[in-house]
Amino acid sequence: MSLKLRTLDNDTLQVIVDEILPILAGKRIGKIFQLGSNQLAIDFRPGDGRYLFLNFEPSLVPRLYLIRRRVRELEKQSDLSGNFLLFARKRLSDGQLTRIAKDAEDRVVRFEFLVEDESAQAVQKFKLVAQLTGKAANLFLLDAENRILESLRETHGEGQEIGQIYQPPQFEIQFQPPKKTSLLETISEIELKPSDFPLSPASPLSERLDSYFSNIEATREFDSAARAASSRLRQELTKKEKLLQRLGQDLRAHGEPEAMKRRGDLLLANLYAARREGNRVFVIDYFDENAPEIEIEADENLTLQEVAEKYFARYSKARNAAQELTARILNLESEISNLKSVISDLEKIIERRDETALNEFVEKNKLSGFKQIPKSEKPKSKKEPEIGTGVRRYRSSDGLEILVGRAAKDNDRLTFRIAKSLDWWMHAADYPGSHVVVRNPGKGELPQKTLIEAAELTAKFSQAREDTKVAVNYTQRKFVSKPKNAAPGLVRLSSFRTILVEPKESGERIKN
Repeated sequence: MSLKLRTLDNDTLQVIVDEILPILAGKRIGKIFQLGSNQLAIDFRPGDGRYLFLNFEPSLVPRLYLIRRRVRELEKQSDLSGNFLLFARKRLSDGQLTRIAKDAEDRVVRFEFLVEDESAQAVQKFKLVAQLTGKAANLFLLDAENRILESLRETHGEGQEIGQIYQPPQFEIQFQPPKKTSLLETISEIELKPSDFPLSPASPLSERLDSYFSNIEATREFDSAARAASSRLRQELTKKEKLLQRLGQDLRAHGEPEAMKRRGDLLLANLYAARREGNRVFVIDYFDENAPEIEIEADENLTLQEVAEKYFARYSKARNAAQELTARILNLESEISNLKSVISDLEKIIERRDETALNEFVEKNKLSGFKQIPKSEKPKSKKEPEIGTGVRRYRSSDGLEILVGRAAKDNDRLTFRIAKSLDWWMHAADYPGSHVVVRNPGKGELPQKTLIEAAELTAKFSQAREDTKVAVNYTQRKFVSKPKNAAPGLVRLSSFRTILVEPKESGERIKN
């Protein structure tokens, strides 16, 4: 039978007291376990593994009865040590329980103790009063004159505060259970009476109540753990879905890379035929078989070549962004799919109400984020590609490393695998030759002396090596791209500068 209760009624409480009286009377109090902020288990040493359980949490139904537990189980659950517990242990240590009585018209149960002092020459009387009255539920330790020495919870009113003579509450404020989202919402509310739990030697009322409330608490704990796990996973899913949306917006904001490249190519192809009107340029679209005239936006303060360079720069940026963002989007979509599968598994566990599976699920997934590096760990740095024998190495007068490619395939590898985005890149203008890369650890401008030395090496290792002066184009690696299906060594520059130098082998040669 499923029940939803506010409190134990008077008749049920009287039956419980009548049941525990012959079992506990005359016994001496042993260890007191605090199982929660408002829950206690007291060992009266009945010799059969039973303990007096007292709960004073209004939302969990204030109650008392006997429970069967192992000592290790109670010790594991007992992780609190409040003022009341310390005070009660000191006052009641080895005290003998002489009387248990319930107030006739109140849900108040009184336990009286005789406690010898340390010299065993005098005996003191103390009382524990279990007040099981809804919102005012509390446990009091009284002296022989019924004066309150300590209380488990803080309650107010006449006869309810430390130092006062104890009095049961004059009126009871009915406790309204908070709205729950668990299974308990659907349970009809009825009174718990002794007739609901037929007494028998095999199943006394305490055991039936313990079983009933243990099931209720197990249900609450399962629901709480399930809600926490589900909430954490759904928060993670929402975060990833929002990130996916932002990445999609970023991808669209960068524009179509090929459109940028096409405009740059058309501007260069129409350098002498283009017609300009303010910030607009009209060119012939040679990519269209009908060769129509189209309009391209262009800053009127820039030359057509400078405008083209800007479009090529935008093309490189958009292309690189598209590659990176597309990879991140695909990875994120896979993570979202996996996460939805995990949530589906959790929903099946909750539907089955499988406590073991839920515990294993929480332990397996950790619920601290999926595929994320723990804070205590650091991502491994990428291994630097080896330079190999296809690249000559030099050191400039400023101490910077200069790398010179040998064959066409070596040039491709040097430019697109070894060089970093902010490294400086060089090539002889209008002549085949080596790609040259100057390492840029400081990520700043190229020192003038290093610029000249690297350019001289570039001219030296080109087909213009016999000329007196050679034009060398230089730029940062991020402005160098490779046309689709282009031959090894062939590249496109979206921005560059040019310097005239004498071809010669400059700088200090470093052995590979």
